[in-house]
Parts: sequence; structure tokens; C-alpha cells
Amino acid sequence: MMKNFVFISPNFPENYWHFCRELQGNGINVLGIGDQPYHELRPEVRDSLNEYYKVSTLENYDEVYRAVAFFIFRYGRIDWLESNNEYWLERDAQLRQDFHIMSGWQVEDLPRIKYKSRMKEYYQKVGIPTARYHMVDDFEHCMRFIEEVHFPVIVKPDNGVGAAHTYKLSSEDDLRTFLATREPVSYIMEEFIDGEVQSYDAIIDSHGEPLFETGNRTPNSIMDIVNNEDNTFYYILRDLPDDTREAGRKTVKSFGVRSRFIHFEFFRLLKDHEGLGKKGQIIALEVNMRPCGGISPEMMNYANSTDVYKIYADMIAYDSTLKSTGERAFCAFFGRRDAKHYRLSSEELAQKYAPQMRQHMRVPEALSGAMSNEAFIAVFPTQEALDQFARDASDSAD
Repeated sequence: MMKNFVFISPNFPENYWHFCRELQGNGINVLGIGDQPYHELRPEVRDSLNEYYKVSTLENYDEVYRAVAFFIFRYGRIDWLESNNEYWLERDAQLRQDFHIMSGWQVEDLPRIKYKSRMKEYYQKVGIPTARYHMVDDFEHCMRFIEEVHFPVIVKPDNGVGAAHTYKLSSEDDLRTFLATREPVSYIMEEFIDGEVQSYDAIIDSHGEPLFETGNRTPNSIMDIVNNEDNTFYYILRDLPDDTREAGRKTVKSFGVRSRFIHFEFFRLLKDHEGLGKKGQIIALEVNMRPCGGISPEMMNYANSTDVYKIYADMIAYDSTLKSTGERAFCAFFGRRDAKHYRLSSEELAQKYAPQMRQHMRVPEALSGAMSNEAFIAVFPTQEALDQFARDASDSAD
């Protein structure tokens, strides 16, 4: 059985210490590396680690490298190194390569799992349609592509996290402004897809088979939520649609996913789209080789009466799990913005839905762009009850 697991940033996101606790509970030495002083760590974080190494910043590769080297000197070979965080995927892979840790993604794997343009061929191999695209260069060449697909188009960093620096361009003036002000990174331009984001979330064993599967639905565009500072609303589905399950499993096989917690995003077309499919069809969006962010693992637990942290730790330790799922429900996340005024105050909303409420909390500032400032997480047996909650949470006082 595996002995030593290095967990990068066990203190953030704030719920990720649950991974460490369950790994430790399976007899694994959990060795944390983070930039928060040890005495400032929450007691739950400290208790879930066998040892913690503080660096001044996780951005400094040399410091993190020395931390891993120290753990090898003290505990022997590292069997696994992971952060379960999109931001650190490339750093994780570099550390694995430098220390010959063969579990997990290696540097050579990164292009197909990090670059949106490279992902497309792996979808196409298993017959999942993808949006047409063009790598952003100059105005003339971009316009040639737009003449083919028509406005609007979406532009986003080819190697990006979430919806940061993602824009919808609807005119030549928009394109000129974007080209003049874009960040100095490689951008991909895609035809606009009128679709709703639905995900396939799973914990995959070493044979590429799922130990756990679920999915979520995001009625509003994450791009609009971030750029327009809209409310955040998404929910874990009570039942994963068969076509989403099929697309997710095909994508797992095509990308060669092994021993990971994943979050794959798809569009479900809201209308017929020439060259892609009919209304209701599943279209590829992007793969994320880590859990759905923020509080989503807890929401998966609430929706499936299970413990995904335990399933993940069992996958790492035993390549299987005895943890089952129970009664299923919808689990909704509604995020409110401090700058908006609502018909029901926070206290009134929490009181009205007290029996269904599972968490009511402030969102960490680092996550507030996509997740809003104040979050309500509640469980509902039916779509109708969930939709009423969303209306009550979003109704404006103006």
C-alpha cells in the first residue's frame, strides 16, 4: 500500500483538509506544504497532517522543491504528490518529474489536459463534437474565421483557469478593443454555442473506471457571472443523465485518465446548431483534471448521501471503495453579491429554508469572482422546489 502522500496547499481551499483526513485515516503519511504559518492553520488541518512544511510562497518553485526533498530525506520515497487544484496542476507535474514520482500527470501529459485547443482532438477521437476555433493572431485572420462562424464569438486563454479573461465579442469594434487590450498570453477564439453547461464529475480508479459519478448544471454562463458580477447559481443533479454519463466515460478513456477526481464540462445545446447537433445534444467544452472547485465536494456529499473525500482516499489507498451512495437529491448553491439588494434578506432566506439549508457562509475573497460573496447551500427532493428557492434567493428588492 502507498506510504507517503505530499499534499500541496492543504489549507486552501478551506475544505480540502477533508482529503488529508481521509487519506490519513487509510494509514497514509500525509505531508503538507503550504504558505500559512503552522500555528495559524485550523486545528482540523493540523490534525489531518503527519507533518507540515511552511514556505514563504507556493509560487517559489525552489522553496517547494526543497520541501519535497526534505520529506524524502525524512520519510523516504514519495508515492503520490497532489494539490487537487487547477492552479497548481503544472507545478504538481514538474515536481513529480523532478522527483520521479510516477503516479499522477507528468509534464509530457500537460498539453492535452491544460490547453483548450489540444483537448479538441481527444474529444473528436470518441465522436464528441467540439466548437470550431481559431488561435487568435491579427484582426484580418480573426475576421476570416468570424466570417465563417459569424458573431458572436468567445475568446479565452488557451491555458486558463475558470472564466478569467474570457469575453464574448459581438462586433468588429469588440474585436479591435480585445486585440488592443488582451493579456500577453495565447488566446483561443471559438464559435458561440447557445448551450447550458452541465458537468460530469467522477472519481476514477487506476483502470480508468468510475468509483463514483455525479454531475452539476449551471443555468447561467460562468463568463457572465464573472464579467457582469451576477448571482451565482448551480446545482448538483439528483440523477446524472445517461448521455452525460456516456460522454464523460468516453472522455475519460480518450484522455487516459487514471486515479483522479475529475470535473468535465459539456454544453447541452439550447437550440439546433448547424454542424454540431440538435437541441438537447451534448457538446464538449473542456476537461478539468481536478475536483469541481470550492464547496462542490460537500454538495456532492449532500446530494448523494455519501463522502467523496473517503471515496477519493480509498481510490488512492486501495484502488477501490466500499463507500456507497444513499438517497439522492438536488443540492443547490446560490451565491449573492454584497452590492445587490434582495427582496428577502439573508436572515429571512435562511429562516424560510432552514429545513433544507446545509450551509450558509461567506465566500473567501479569492473565490468571490465566480462564487459571489455570500453562499447558501440547500437540498431539495424535486426540481420544482429547487426552482422556487432560486427565485426567492434572486428576487431583487428594487
